[in-house]
Amino acid sequence: MPKLLRRAFVGAIPFSVVGPGLISTILAPALAATKAVAKMPASITPLAQIRIGRFTITALTDGYADMPYNYFPGRDAAEVEKAAVAQFTARKSGVRFLFNQYLIEDGERRILIDAGAAGSIGQTGELPKALAALGLQRDQIDAVIVTHLHQDHMGGLIAGGKNNYPNAELYIDRRDVTHWTDPAKRSGAPDYLKTSFDMAGDVVRLYPKLQAIDGERAIVPGVTIVDLTGHTPGHIGVRVEDGGQSLIMVSDMIFPVVHPEATDVFFLFEQDREAARAMRDRFFPMAAAEGALIAATHMPFPGLGRVVADRGQMRWQAADWALQN
Repeated sequence: MPKLLRRAFVGAIPFSVVGPGLISTILAPALAATKAVAKMPASITPLAQIRIGRFTITALTDGYADMPYNYFPGRDAAEVEKAAVAQFTARKSGVRFLFNQYLIEDGERRILIDAGAAGSIGQTGELPKALAALGLQRDQIDAVIVTHLHQDHMGGLIAGGKNNYPNAELYIDRRDVTHWTDPAKRSGAPDYLKTSFDMAGDVVRLYPKLQAIDGERAIVPGVTIVDLTGHTPGHIGVRVEDGGQSLIMVSDMIFPVVHPEATDVFFLFEQDREAARAMRDRFFPMAAAEGALIAATHMPFPGLGRVVADRGQMRWQAADWALQN
């Protein structure tokens, strides 16, 4: 994994509002104990943007799901629920997970990071609406980088049994393609992973422009794959860097409530827990030391923050942002 540059991460311009939806989304945590949230219209589409040099990055969301408290091996359900209550992410059925996606634009290409669960998990399927709020249809996306082949990251590619991004090149790490299309691995997998195996087969079948990539490489100048293997065999992140500014999208390196505080806590869907822990043990201190600006799939929208060291313990610090004129 390449060294992160402190210079590259400290200068990013804060998020700005794209549309009225973001205001309601940002206010929602503060209003969670009031009835005002219940009156917010269900049609709100949260969008937020950040500039990284020549790139505009828009945070989108496909929706949310509540993950049962016993989905976090390494802690018992009561401990996870207590922590979730303290962090205001607790729901009756579990920890509230967002499904954030990120659109990268440089005036020439539109690159989407992940495609959401598209109704296969929880209250999802909102990504096409979010793109439409930007005036975009899915056939206007030039490339999709899939950080790994779990159903909540690729479901939108094949929802309805069709190629939903017909003009996009698809980039997926070769190790994940190999793993998730292996019939022997599917037959030995627990039932909760079989949907991901089936979806991966459909992705390979429906996307002739799929590129199975090896290791860290540039997709376009300034957009680079980062190896974050562990959560899955080919789990990757994406770094966007230009003009002395940088942002790294870390996908499922960080889960709400348990990370980055405890790298010995996992998520049920992780196949190799020791590899996942080893990657987090390396990445979190490095990111904290260098002030890395991070975007994370499942953290509260828009998923932007930093890992910080606080009296010897790692914690998540939501990044400051301000409305830009």
